[in-house]
Formats: sequence, structure tokens, C-alpha cells
Amino acid sequence: MKVFLRILLLLIPFLFFGNHTFSKDSINVLFVGNSFTYFYNLPLVLNEMSQYSDKYYINTKHSLIGGSTISDHLDKSKSETINLIENESFDFVILNHHSLATLNESKFISDSKKITQIIQKNNSEPVFMITWSYRGSKYKQQEITNSYIRMCEELNVKYIPMGPAWNEVKKWSNDINLYDDIKHPSKHGTYLNALMLFKFFTKEKTYKKIPRRITSTDKNGQKVYLLLLNHDNSSSLQQLVDNYDFKTNIK
Repeated sequence: MKVFLRILLLLIPFLFFGNHTFSKDSINVLFVGNSFTYFYNLPLVLNEMSQYSDKYYINTKHSLIGGSTISDHLDKSKSETINLIENESFDFVILNHHSLATLNESKFISDSKKITQIIQKNNSEPVFMITWSYRGSKYKQQEITNSYIRMCEELNVKYIPMGPAWNEVKKWSNDINLYDDIKHPSKHGTYLNALMLFKFFTKEKTYKKIPRRITSTDKNGQKVYLLLLNHDNSSSLQQLVDNYDFKTNIK
């Protein structure tokens, strides 16, 4: 009887937590950018979404300054970004350029190259977020996308086509407002961006896996709500992401 009880006590942690916690690998991610990333706490939303992954837990950290450019993040007097990259260990660094960065393509590529070299030198992988066009802007998504694709091909780095995915939503839905104002992501825009990141890192489906309400825990251990979406909108965004071709669908 005593032997049985000892075995049972040893097994209890695995019975309750085994597949949910101990079998998952961790991915450490640093977000570098500006308000396009910190609106509605995108890094934290992704971190909480990863609770629902079958294989991965995504630890996130960020270096975000409102209105900043990659040039600002290269300057140690303006940002802690380079110190973080050089002194901490990250699997990936997700880079968010200023929303108008591609208007000056030579500087856009030059700054991208500089920060890419620093990231790679420190054994992390750089990944660029393709940003979205302003609401009603003459500066079209295809122009932004083309600049990112040229830059990423030249530097041989990966990208996440968020802007093109936003364009897909605009084509088939007038009910899902991705904008908080003329440029920043709303709760729907942030949810879509986080789903794209979740798919990029885990390669898993999101439909009926990721909840429509994303929660976290405050310093007192109490639940706080980060995003609240209705069922139809969250399901539509999940299905779009699940069926989205990251490699070829860039328009």
C-alpha cells in the first residue's frame, strides 16, 4: 500500500500538468518597434495565445518606442534594443519598421541590413513585419509589400505579411474594423497580427483553438482581459489565417 501511494504521489504532477506544461518547448522572442506593436499589447497577446499551442510556449519581451524608426533602435542613447540583443538570448527578433519607412527605400534597406547583421551576430533570427497602409491613404499596400519583399530577398531574411493579410480582410468584410484610428491596430487588428505570429511560430491551426477572449493575470493573480471579440469576427480571422499562404500570397 505504501509503495502504491508513493508511486501515486510521483505521478500526480504528470497527471495534471504533463502534456500541458512539461512537453512544450519555449521560443524566446524580442519585439522591436513602435506603436504598431504596443497598441493592445501585441507581445503579451501572443504570449497568452501560446498557452493554447500544442508544442510551444512563446516568451516575449519588447523594446518599443512610439513613432520610432529602426535607426532610433540602432542608437544606444535612444533605445535599449541593441543592449538587449547583445546581452540576452532570443530565438527571434520581430522587427516593426516605422509605418512610412519604405518611402525612402535606400535608408529602409540600409537600416534593415545594419540591425539584421547585429541580430545574426548574436545568434538570433531577424523577422520583419510587413506593415499595413494607412486608412484611405494613396500610399498603397502593394507598394509597401513590394519594398519589404525586395529588402527581405536581398538580406535573405523572413517576413510576416501582416499588411497583405489586412488587405484580405478589407476585401471580404466591412464589419471587422482593423483600425483604431487611421493607422494603429484596433483589437481586431491586434488579434489578426497575433494569429499571424502564432501561425508563424507554431505552424498550428488557430480555428476553434484560440479563444475569442484573450486574458492575462495581473500582479495580484487576478484575471485581466486583453482582447474581447465576438464569435463571428474571431472565427473569421482565424479561418483567414489558417488558409493564408505565407510563402506566396503577398498581395
